[in-house]
Formats: sequence, C-alpha cells, structure tokens
Amino acid sequence: MLQNYFVSTWRNLWRHKFFSLVNIVGLAIGISSSLVIAMIVHYEFSFDQFQLDKDRIYRIVLDTKRDGFEGHSTSVPGPLAQAAQGEITGIEQVIPIYSFPGDAKADVEVPAGSVNKKTFKKQERIIFTNSDYLALMGYKWLVGNPAIALTQPFQVVLTKSRAEIYFPKKDLQDVPGSTLRYRDIEVSVSGVVDDLEKITDFRSKEFISLPTLEKTSLKDDLMLNVWDDWMGYSNLLVKISPQAQPSQIEQGLNTILAKHSKKGHFFSELHLALQPLSTIHFDERYQGMDIRIAHKPTLYGLIAIACFLLLLGCINYVNLSTAQASTRAKEVGIRKSIGGNKKQLVVQFLGETFFLTTFATVLSIIIIPLLLQAFSAFIPEGLTFSFLGYPSMLFSVLLIVLLVSVLAGLYPAFVLSGYNPIQVLKNQQLVSLGQSRQALLRKGLTVSQFVIAQFFVISTLIISKQIYFVLHADMGFAKEAILTFRTPRDTIATHRMQFKQRLQAIPGIASVSNGFLAPATAGGAFANVSYFNGKEELKPTVHVRWGDDDFLDLYNIPIIAGRNAIASDSLTEIVVNEQFAKEIGFRQPGEALGQFLKYNDKEVPIVGIVKNFHTQNLHAQLAPLIFQNRWGDIFHVKLRSAHSGEMNWQKTISDMEELFKENYPDGEFNYEFMEDSIKKFYEKEQATASLLNWATGLTILISCLGLLGLVLYTTNSRTKEVGIRKVLGASIVQLISLLAKDFIKLILIAFIVASPLAWWAAHRWLDNFAYKTPVGWWVFLVSGLGMLLLAVLLLSVQTFKAAAANPVNSLRDE
Repeated sequence: MLQNYFVSTWRNLWRHKFFSLVNIVGLAIGISSSLVIAMIVHYEFSFDQFQLDKDRIYRIVLDTKRDGFEGHSTSVPGPLAQAAQGEITGIEQVIPIYSFPGDAKADVEVPAGSVNKKTFKKQERIIFTNSDYLALMGYKWLVGNPAIALTQPFQVVLTKSRAEIYFPKKDLQDVPGSTLRYRDIEVSVSGVVDDLEKITDFRSKEFISLPTLEKTSLKDDLMLNVWDDWMGYSNLLVKISPQAQPSQIEQGLNTILAKHSKKGHFFSELHLALQPLSTIHFDERYQGMDIRIAHKPTLYGLIAIACFLLLLGCINYVNLSTAQASTRAKEVGIRKSIGGNKKQLVVQFLGETFFLTTFATVLSIIIIPLLLQAFSAFIPEGLTFSFLGYPSMLFSVLLIVLLVSVLAGLYPAFVLSGYNPIQVLKNQQLVSLGQSRQALLRKGLTVSQFVIAQFFVISTLIISKQIYFVLHADMGFAKEAILTFRTPRDTIATHRMQFKQRLQAIPGIASVSNGFLAPATAGGAFANVSYFNGKEELKPTVHVRWGDDDFLDLYNIPIIAGRNAIASDSLTEIVVNEQFAKEIGFRQPGEALGQFLKYNDKEVPIVGIVKNFHTQNLHAQLAPLIFQNRWGDIFHVKLRSAHSGEMNWQKTISDMEELFKENYPDGEFNYEFMEDSIKKFYEKEQATASLLNWATGLTILISCLGLLGLVLYTTNSRTKEVGIRKVLGASIVQLISLLAKDFIKLILIAFIVASPLAWWAAHRWLDNFAYKTPVGWWVFLVSGLGMLLLAVLLLSVQTFKAAAANPVNSLRDE
C-alpha cells in the first residue's frame, strides 16, 4: 500500500512538473524564511533562562522624574548595596557590579613590574564583584577556592580564555598567584573558571574582588559613599528569598533611599524598582552594562512575516491543487469504483502533500545561507546557524513539515476524495473555474495573497519615504564633512589649545573647534536651570552643549539675537535657543536677552539667542537648550571639500591620527562623521525597512508564482474556447482581455482591501516620530499601478501564447 502511494505521488508530481515546481519553490521560500526567523527568535528569548531560581533574581534600577521628563537608569547610588543587605529582610544575595570609569575598559599588564612586561590594550568585560556573582551565573571552577577567591582586596578571577591569553606558557594549575596590573591597580590571580557558554547578557571575562575598590581611588571615582549621585558604571543584582514579595523589597529600598537623600534634589522624584532578570534583555528603558537590548515588537514582526510567507506557500498549493481537481477526477472515480474508500484517498493526497513539503524543506535548508542576507540586520552576535547547536530546531523543522502538510493538503485532500465515482465517470461532475465552490475559494485565496503583497509594498514605500526624510531633514546645523573625536579627559587646557592650532595647520582641514557633544547626539546631557518670571519659578527640561568660539560657526548655527558668551572656565554668561526663550514666556526670542537664569545656584545672564536646532533624533520635539563657551574633551573638525575624491579625506584623517598619536601616545584615535552618527539614530528603522524590502520581494515572488500557475491552468482548460472564439473572428487583444480580466479584478480588489490596512499600520508606525513625512496619495497609486503592471505583464506572457496559438490544433478531436 505504501509503495503504491509513493509511486502514485511521484507519477502525479512528475506529470505536472510546472505546478509541482511552483508549489515546491513557494513552500521552500516560506519554510527557509521561517527556519531562519525561528532560530533568531529562539535565540533572543533564550537569554538568561539557565540560572537556578531565575524567577527570584532582579536588577535594581532607578526611575527619575523632573518637570514631566522621565528618566530610567540601570545605575544606583553606591552605598545602596551595603544598606540593602543590612536593613532589608527577604534578600538572600546582594551582588554589586562595577566597571572601570570612562569606557569600562582597562590596559592590562602581564606580568606587572617585570622587564619583559606585555600590555594588552583596552581589554573589555572586566568587572568588580563578589563570588556570589560567579555562583549566580553558574561558572564552573577549574582552579581556586570559591569560598575565598574574591573576599580580599587585590584579587582577580579569570575565565579560562583570558588566562590562556595572559599566561600562554603556564598550565592553568599554575596561574593562581600570578600578578596582573589593571591601569594602576596590581592584583593577584586567585582562581580560574571555565568560560560561560550559556546565552546570557552577563558576559564578563575578568572578575576583580569588590574590596579592591575600597583600597583605591576608584572608591571616589565611582562615588561609593555618595547617596545623591550615581555613576553609569555601578549596577546591583539581588536574589530574594522564596517567601519575599518584590513589592515589599521595593518599598524597603525606597525607604532607605528617602532616608539618605537630601531635600531639594535635582529630580522631583526618585524611585527604585526591581527589574526581573527575564526582562533585562528586552526593556529598552534601561540601557547599560554592555547589554544588547532586543526589540520585542521586531521579533513579533519577524514571526508574523514567517507566518505570512508560509501561508502564501500553502495558498499556492491549495489553489493549484483545487485547480487541478478536474484532471484527477477520473483517477478518484476509478479508485473508488475498484474499492478505494475516502479515508484511503485522504491519506494518499495528504501523503502527496507531505512528500512535496519534505522535498521543499530539504531545498529550504540548502538555500538558508542565501536568505541569511535578508535577515542580516537581525542576526545577533553569538548566534550560529547550526542544527547541531540548537537541537530544538530539528523539532521545529518536523513541526513545520507537519503543519504545512496539514494546512496545505487537508482541504484539497477532502475535495478530491469527495467526488461521486458514478458522476465523475459519466463526466457529470467536472470542476470548472468560475462554476464551483472551489473557484470561489481560489479567488478568495488569490485576493488574500495579493492583499498581503500590496500591504508590504505600501508599508515599505511609506517607511522608506520616512527614513529618507529623517536622514535628509534640516537638523538646524551643518553636518556634511564634519567628524568628531575624543581626547583623554585629563588633558590640560593649554595642551588642547596647542593641539587645536596644529590641527588647523593640516591642509585638508577647513576649521576646528573644541568642546562637548555634537549638536545632535544619542542620549542626552541636561542642566538644572530655572527662571523666575516674577510670579513663579519655571524649570524647563534643558539640554546643554558647550564649545569654544568656533563651535557655532563650524556647525553653521546662527546667533539671531545678542552675541556669543565670552570664553571662561567659570560660568559667567550663557546663550539659549529660541525654544528656551519661548518656554520661559517670551514671544520674541530677543526679549530674553539680559534675563538672569539660576544655574546650579548661580545667577547667570542670557547674552545671546541661537536659532533652534535638533539635539536628538526626529522622534523627539525640539528641546530648550543652553550653550556655554568653554573647552571640553571632544574635537570637532570640518574637512575641506574632497574635489579629488575621498582619498583626499583619507590623507587628512591619516595626518590627524598621526598628530593625535604624537600628542596622546596612550590614547585611542576613534573618529566618527556626523552624518554617520545621525544614521545611527535610525538603525532600527533602517533594519525594519531592510526586512520589509526582503519580505515584500518574497511575498511578490510567491504570489506571482501562484498567479502564473493559475493562469497556466486557466489557459489550458479554455484552449478549445479560445480556438472557437478565434475562428469566429476574435482578435488577440480581445482574447488576452478575456483571459486576464478576471485576474485583474482580483488584484484590484486586493488593492482596495490592502490600502486602508497599510495606511493604518504605517500611521501607527509614524506616530513614533515628532516630525514625519506626509503620506501622499501617490504612494498608493505607485503601489497599485506597480502591482497591476507586474500582474498584467505576467498574465500577458501566457495569455498571448494561448491567444496566438493555431486554433486548428486546439479544435482537433481528442
């Protein structure tokens, strides 16, 4: 019986090679996309799911408010760890985590103090913590005693990979007792642990004992004894007892904070909260600790795209299978007349679908490397596409094969197996396009396919239009040919002045400025500024920038009233933007000149007003801003026009790097163009656009394959009709119109259905922007005409072939 099923299946697929190919390709694209997406989604949702008692592990975070502005931080006051451990019941473990101030990196000398010392520059993933951290993350000890390894000052535990880098000639057993120097801190290795191969956001490689901080200047740098301020390098994990309630722990934490915080704090509200371990990887409000945040809506969007592509492949199969029903009707009648029952026929037709789906799955696994490009923007670091590495993916493959087999094959199987053998063999039950329920189903499914395709096309056009708009919008300052780089923070002012002069002498540089952040940058810098208008004290949420005399000119930011502030190390004068003047009550910006602001308990006059410019991306409204004339650790360089191409710029940048190394031999020259910085504002949007481009292309491809298959079947089934009409005088144009008009109607119906859906979805997405491009009617017109033109082209090829055929051949007796 099984052999008969297999032989029948193979003969049917081979007999209808084109339809089989359409089905296989459509299913293969859907299945391969689904497998890639399944691996990405599975990986992202697997973060930090391996810890014992993970439901009782939390990160303490800090929420702030000031004048309606909400802030969220992963950092907490330094003394909180010790206070929480001593004053709150219900906490089993308190695990502080600190990083080196600055860039969280450190130069590591091995062996410290020796003549043949070797230095590893800018090592990452180094933290100060206690042994509870290693236990919490499940590190396996290779060498050392976990009970005492991180209990004393100037101890460090290394992972195996770092120990092999620092001490390549030593056996791991001999590494404990070796000396390392981190910046100016000399420590002794007290243990080695195996590298953590789990999927986690906590990927540290070197662990310095927490008591070390108390014995070094880092105690002050990290503000370990300061309650009213905190650094971005301090984080705190806790594990609560099974009986403890998170709400009670939060209440205790905030009681401690209120007791120690001073009145009149910069923020109107401070609130400590427990963030569950399971949400750390997805909560975009809290960025820190070198943790990559995954975007849940994007993951759900990927799942939706996978479902759509699979659905389109299944629709193709149902459409073509029911369209071929009349060609298999006699086969069903004969099988039933010689004793076959409906159950056996259902099994046979489902078996055909399973065989075809399995073949498509094998093909999909082969083409997965080609589809990786489509999802490259969503493939996280650390994810490898290996079925051996992810055993659950084998289960996913089997599940997809069974699911697709049932979805695609169940309805055709019941349709084909349900024919009455007597009527079929008398030609009284023929399946005719347009005269049966199957024809209505095919029309509905075809409309559904093109609704999905049109939805993606319209959405892609609108999103691409918005991305073009934000990347080319006038930000209020010049951004072309400008780059920035940092110098060491401890550089003295006179040294920076000399360095600036030498930079200006490089031929390819048009102008140089020194100061703080560029006009628009990720994140924010805020100032505690207030203005008393005679009735009340106004406290707008103010962004702050500063730079030397050349800063505003370099970025082409005009002063529309007053003048620039006089350069000074101490704040004596201030410049504000138009928005600031408006928010403190002045209709004309110039009226704010001469007014005094209270800035950090100091009265400072407004001497100038600059034109508004965007300090953040276009998701946010224009913000009030103050500008100070003083120096900083960031240099801003405007390059001359590269008339001879970018090689001109490369020479200039090379000269800059050489000068940088000469002045800061221990520093690292990292530059970034302003235009690249602004592009980074919209990385997620650009990744979404890239995904939609691929999804749109794949949906159009699958839909057109299905349409081509239906057109081919239709023209074949109406061959005699075409021949008769041609003999009676119908022209080729009339025949093409006759054969194509039904399909064009379906595409137009799909456009009418898809347009409002795409408009609604696109507007929901555009609501994330304070400034957005108008969605014109032409977007829908281009989408509709484009899809219609593609469909007509596809239809014309086959219908022209049928209409141009010699009617003598089609009218011959069978």
